[in-house]
Amino acid sequence: MKSISFDIAALILLVVLVASRTSSKMTHDRSSCIFLIIILTAIASTVFDIASVTLDSRQINNLALVYTVHAGYLITHVLTVPLCLLFIISLTDTWHKLHRNTVFRLLMILPIALLLAAFAVNHFNNIIFSVDGGYKRGPLFGLMYIVTALYVIFVIFYVVRYRRLFGLRNIIAVSAVIPIDVTAMLVQLFIPSALVEMFFGAVALLIMSFGLQSPEDYVDTFTGLMKFSAYTHDVKRAFYNDKHVCIIMLNFANYQNVRAILGYDPSTQILKRVADTIRRVNKKMRGYADMYYLDNGRFRMVFREENRDKAGPTADMLNQELKKHININGLNINLAPFMILARCPEEIKDFKALMSFGMDFHEKKIYTGQVMFAGELYDEKQLDIKNNIDRIIEQAIENDSFQVYYQPIYSTGQGRITSAEALLRLFDPQMGFISPEFLVAAAEKSGAIHLIGEFVFEKVCQFIASDDFGKLGLDYIEINLSVVQLMNVDLADALLSIMKKYDVSPDKINLEITESATAYEQNVMKDNLNKLTQAGISFSLDDYGTGYSNIKRVIQLPVRIIKLDKTFVDEINNPKMRIVIKNTVKMLKDMNMEVVVEGVETQEALDVFSDLRCDLIQGYFFSKPVPRNDFVQYILNENGNTRHPRGI
Repeated sequence: MKSISFDIAALILLVVLVASRTSSKMTHDRSSCIFLIIILTAIASTVFDIASVTLDSRQINNLALVYTVHAGYLITHVLTVPLCLLFIISLTDTWHKLHRNTVFRLLMILPIALLLAAFAVNHFNNIIFSVDGGYKRGPLFGLMYIVTALYVIFVIFYVVRYRRLFGLRNIIAVSAVIPIDVTAMLVQLFIPSALVEMFFGAVALLIMSFGLQSPEDYVDTFTGLMKFSAYTHDVKRAFYNDKHVCIIMLNFANYQNVRAILGYDPSTQILKRVADTIRRVNKKMRGYADMYYLDNGRFRMVFREENRDKAGPTADMLNQELKKHININGLNINLAPFMILARCPEEIKDFKALMSFGMDFHEKKIYTGQVMFAGELYDEKQLDIKNNIDRIIEQAIENDSFQVYYQPIYSTGQGRITSAEALLRLFDPQMGFISPEFLVAAAEKSGAIHLIGEFVFEKVCQFIASDDFGKLGLDYIEINLSVVQLMNVDLADALLSIMKKYDVSPDKINLEITESATAYEQNVMKDNLNKLTQAGISFSLDDYGTGYSNIKRVIQLPVRIIKLDKTFVDEINNPKMRIVIKNTVKMLKDMNMEVVVEGVETQEALDVFSDLRCDLIQGYFFSKPVPRNDFVQYILNENGNTRHPRGI
């Protein structure tokens, strides 16, 4: 006697699952819709199974009705696994590849087509089942299991083939479903009275549902648009599948300022207004774009291959809408919407480059109010360097390809070059010259700055210990230290050990720290500064006047040299800036500090800062940074002259 208890339990589970997904609006994309169809198909199959068992147990003589419910159960049940395959294809977004591969498409369609054809003629020949004289399996009943097994193999193949496109949770969910379904199928095959197949199937679908993204995983709470995680997943999948997409990249340049002025709640209202505008424009233009909110005033619209022609007109309309002011709490807020249209992979070739470019393009371009195009702005070489800087640094360390250059520093009092600044340079075999801006920032993040810093320090000590340096009559060499280096507890000991190795006197070294270091209150940093100062090493403060200065902190640092930032030189013809410079220099010299001016490139600037009694001058007027041998030759040639040395 067959029991429908497991079927009823399966029906309850499936109904709850449908209610959960529909109430959570988990039908935002094709994958979610297909999954809902799978659940509904399973519900239909369960209902048919309950009906067929009930009719059989009551020995109903209406053969047409009995035949219909049995056929309904078998057909809907056998459709579940092919639908699961469609779901997996949708998750990987590889429909376009399926259309191109005729053989695989036929392999997918043919088994279920043959089985459905067998069901179509079953009424006449009973090759699958019969109900006359009670339900009986036909000679080709096992064909259903063969077809199901084929689709299980297809599912496994697809998951393995495109495993990179699945999250760990997806893979675990799909992997758990297959043994559950196979076990249920085998039990049903060998023990027909054990109606566990639908219940096992319901449990499998429940596991798959947990394995999929829930709304809070992919939908931003405030804007209702998809999150950063969904954007990265979808775009990465598009690049992996070689799909051509067009992306509207929208960054609000002044969002952080607006948020700082208005506060949390009003700025959140602005984000909602912008999201509503994006949705409205997308609907009006019938762009069918996927819409995302990333963070910090950054929005994205992704147009798939079939809708790429809608991206341009949508961007133009959206740009006009977003340039209008937004009224929040009686204030008219004007946003600065930087909007770039990027065609991928034609203009930006890979996922990593796209993410790097999209992060901060609004900080590097002047706002024009017009829609810009990635092809006109994207510097592929610079982004390649930025994306591969860790590898570049690692190879440079392995191949010993870092170089130390020297830039002369001129003394106004002595009328000659008295010191120099050591600067790191790197020429990569593939990328060419690597900007120190990229190099140092990346090295600080990766931790390689400590190795690089010790490399530069040792090269300078080697130079100071050489006969060449002894001929030059220089007082000292300046070496830069980053904030990250200063936070290394072993820094002072490491530097002093290198000096001891080359027998370098402390008065020949001047360590340069940036003005931003004054903003940090770190005991490790203070300990390093104190230990190196006590050893007789002097310090200078770089980039003075760039906005970080707290004069109280500056005077507490063990520095004897202050380097004025190049912005002082750039504003030398501004009468008000002249007053600022004059009083700044006077203040610093009254505190017995030496003043260095960086970025001097003209005779006029040299004369002005010399008249202001600045002690030292550095810049291209004398020389750009040059390799050691060129630097030595330059000093030997120029320091013998009575005139100001000039550049090489």
